[in-house]
Amino acid sequence: MTTTLAAETASWADKLTSKITTRTARVGVVGLGYVGLPLAVEFAKAGFSVTGIDLVESKVARFNAGDSYVQDVSRADMSALTSQQKLRATTDFSVIAELDTINICVPTPLRKTKDPDMSYIVSACQEMAKFFHPGMLVILESTTYPGTTEEVVLPMLAASGLQVGRDFFLCFSPERVDPGNPKYQTKNIPKVVGGVTPACTDMGALFYAQALETVVPVRSTQVAEMVKLLENTFRMINIGLVNELAIMCDRMGINIWEVIDAAATKPFGFMPFYPGPGLGGHCIPVDPYYLSWKAREYDFATRFIELAGEINTAMPYHVVDAVASALNERQKSLKGSKVLLMGVAYKKDVDDMRESPSLKLLQLLTERGALINYNDPYFPEIPKLRHYNFPNKRSVALSPATIASYDCVLIATDHTSCDYEAIVRDAKLIVDSRNATRRVKQGREKIVPC
Repeated sequence: MTTTLAAETASWADKLTSKITTRTARVGVVGLGYVGLPLAVEFAKAGFSVTGIDLVESKVARFNAGDSYVQDVSRADMSALTSQQKLRATTDFSVIAELDTINICVPTPLRKTKDPDMSYIVSACQEMAKFFHPGMLVILESTTYPGTTEEVVLPMLAASGLQVGRDFFLCFSPERVDPGNPKYQTKNIPKVVGGVTPACTDMGALFYAQALETVVPVRSTQVAEMVKLLENTFRMINIGLVNELAIMCDRMGINIWEVIDAAATKPFGFMPFYPGPGLGGHCIPVDPYYLSWKAREYDFATRFIELAGEINTAMPYHVVDAVASALNERQKSLKGSKVLLMGVAYKKDVDDMRESPSLKLLQLLTERGALINYNDPYFPEIPKLRHYNFPNKRSVALSPATIASYDCVLIATDHTSCDYEAIVRDAKLIVDSRNATRRVKQGREKIVPC
C-alpha cells in the first residue's frame, strides 16, 4: 500500500513538474483584470500557452483581438502574443478540462457593511470544480482573509475525491500589483507563495519561477494570506495617522506638507506618508477590513485598524467642509456654487477609479447643493459602479474661460498631465487636497491647502 501511494504521489507531481519546467503546462487565469491580465502576459512571454477566463464578453473580445485594456500592459505585447497563439480568452469554464494550472484573480470587494464579499471566489470555484481533474495546480491570488484558501477553496476542490498535495496542488499567492508604477510590475515584484502542503508550496514556487524574477516561499497559505493584509494594513494605518495630523495642523495653521518634507530628510527611522481626500484603489481601503472581520472570530479587537479606518473614511467629509469654508470666506455658500473636481481616478496617472475618494466627493458635494462637474483625462465619463451612479456626468474640457467660470476648483487627483500653473492663473479659488500646486509661485493667495 505504501509503495502504491508513493508511486501515485510521484506520478502526479513528476508529471506536472515536467510540464512546468519544459513550459508545456497549459496555464489558465480566471479573472482578466488589473491582476489577471498582466499575469497572463508574463507567462505567455515565458513561453507558456495561456488561456484567460472572464465572464465579461467585451473584455474577452478585446483580449482575443490583442487589445490591452490594462494600463501596465502594452498593446504591442498583447498583439504579438495573441498572434503567436500564446494568449487566448474565453467565457467558457469548460476549457479548464484542458488546463494544468489555474490562477484565480477575481475581485474580493467589501459589502457596504465592511464584511468580505466572497461571492466571486465561490462562483469561480464552483465553475472550476465541474471540470477539475487530477494533476492540477490551483493558486488563489485574490486578496482575502487568512484561512480562505483552506476553508473555502479546498473543500470545493476536495469534494472531487482528489487528495491535496498528492492528486492536485493548492496555494495562495497575494497579488502585489501597483497600477501605474513604472519601476515595479508583475515580473519584478517578489512573489510570495504558500501551499496547503509542502508539496503544494514547492509546486507553486516552481511555477512562478518560470516567469517571475523572485519567488518567496512561505510555510502555509495562511502566512501568504496574512502577508498581503500586513502590507496594506501598515499603509492604511500610517495614512490614517498622517490624515489626522493634517487636520490638526490645519487648525494650528501649520503646513503639513512642509512638515512631512522636512521630516523625510531624516535618513533613518522615518517613512513619509501623505494626506489626501481619502483612500482609494483595490487594496488599501479594503484589505485591512478583511483582517478586522476575521479577528472577531478570535474575540480580538483590531483597534488600530478600526480607528485608522474611521479617520480615512472621514477625509472626504473634511475636504467638502474645507470647500464650504473657503467659499464662505469669499461670501459664497456651497449650495449653488459651481465646483470643478479635478480627477476621479483613485491616484494620479492611472485609469482606475476603484474605491476612489473622488466618487464620495462627487456624492457629498451634490447632496449639499453644489453644481459640480469634473475633469479627468483618463475618464471621459463615469460608468455605473458598485456603489455609485452619476448618469450623464462627462469630463469637461479645460480652457481659461472654463476654469474661470467655476467658483472653486477642487484638486482631488494630481495627474501630472495637468497644467497647474494655468489652473492657478485662471481659477478664482482652489482647494488643493494633494499639494499639486506646491511648485506654483504666482497666485498662491487663491490656494487653500487641505
